Amino acid sequence: MHFLENPVVRDLLILLFGLAISAITHRLVKRYVLGWLYRLVRKTPNQWDELVFEQGVFNTLSMVVPGIIMFRIVPYLQVLQDPVSQFLRVAVILVVTLSLDRVIKAGLVIYNRFPISDRMPVKGFVQIVQIAMWVFAGTAIFSLLLGQSPWALLGGLGALSAVLILVFQDTILAFFAGIQLTLNDQIRVGDWIEVPKFSADGYVVEVALHYIKVQNWDRSITTIPTHKLAQDSFVNWRGMFEGGGRRIKRAILLDQTSVRFLDQDLFERLSKIQLLQDYLAAKVREIEEYNREHSIDGASVVNGRHLTNLGTFRAYVAAYLRAHPQINQNLIMIVRQLAPTPNGLPLEIYAFTKDVGWVNHEGVAADVFDHILAIISEFDLRVFQNPGGHNLADLAQKGGL
Repeated sequence: MHFLENPVVRDLLILLFGLAISAITHRLVKRYVLGWLYRLVRKTPNQWDELVFEQGVFNTLSMVVPGIIMFRIVPYLQVLQDPVSQFLRVAVILVVTLSLDRVIKAGLVIYNRFPISDRMPVKGFVQIVQIAMWVFAGTAIFSLLLGQSPWALLGGLGALSAVLILVFQDTILAFFAGIQLTLNDQIRVGDWIEVPKFSADGYVVEVALHYIKVQNWDRSITTIPTHKLAQDSFVNWRGMFEGGGRRIKRAILLDQTSVRFLDQDLFERLSKIQLLQDYLAAKVREIEEYNREHSIDGASVVNGRHLTNLGTFRAYVAAYLRAHPQINQNLIMIVRQLAPTPNGLPLEIYAFTKDVGWVNHEGVAADVFDHILAIISEFDLRVFQNPGGHNLADLAQKGGL
């Protein structure tokens, strides 16, 4: 048993004994104490304690008991006392830092359960805190190993500030960009954004320190650097959803040669349309009064004012939109002519649907234009359309080709 007289061998045996006791204790704590604690938090009505447990906070803290045992063994060491004591101090720093890191993650998970997290995402700020915490932990470990004050080590790092700024350039830019986006309320989780430069068009699913994650309509994921989003322009459709209306801005092209004044036959036919009866009655009185006051000679339609099929059709479309139950009457509504083109006269419908959902909005817009295209022939107007194969075949049968 002379080998026990060797202090190194003696210290190693004490360490092995301490490690064995620590491992057994750690196993017992995790199996019984943490098991009992987990069953206890499962019975509470609050969910935050379960989230803290699931993030592994208590698993990390379970290392405290083995650490206490190892610290109790250190005084019995002779040769290895200093290196083991230093190693344990480093382990304490790591355990404390890891515990705080998991507490912060648990706090972020709890915060994201509240509605305010969509309006004010804080993941970027949390990541900054985590980075700073690990930097200080690393500094403390190096100062401990080198036997110097951590403040002296941090002071020495000031000389390397230029290098540190270069290394952490993206992090610094992302941090200030995140502050700008959050304080100005430019982006939230759940917003529909368009960023053409990055081919992003979809919903924001995550706002982190270095990136904004967007799920596109084709289910693909686009990752955009946070500082790039703050520097470049992008479209956020949140205002549309909050405003209660989604815009219809579409035009139909009319054959300009089909525009004419109303004759008696067309006037009587249009007078049977309920949405036009009040308009026609008021317009006829207005025109007759104007022509009478200005002594207009009615021998020619060129003289004075007269109703046209295009103007009457425009009035009908406006009345139809005002009577439509799915059109938001509180937002702007215009039926207007645009500048004539070689492809016809554009008649633009500008209105807003009440339902801002994409599918429902497109359904309402399609119903509106289905009706307009079907009713337009009643006004003796024609939709402009370039000739196709069917038109050419008809013309050839009639001997026109």
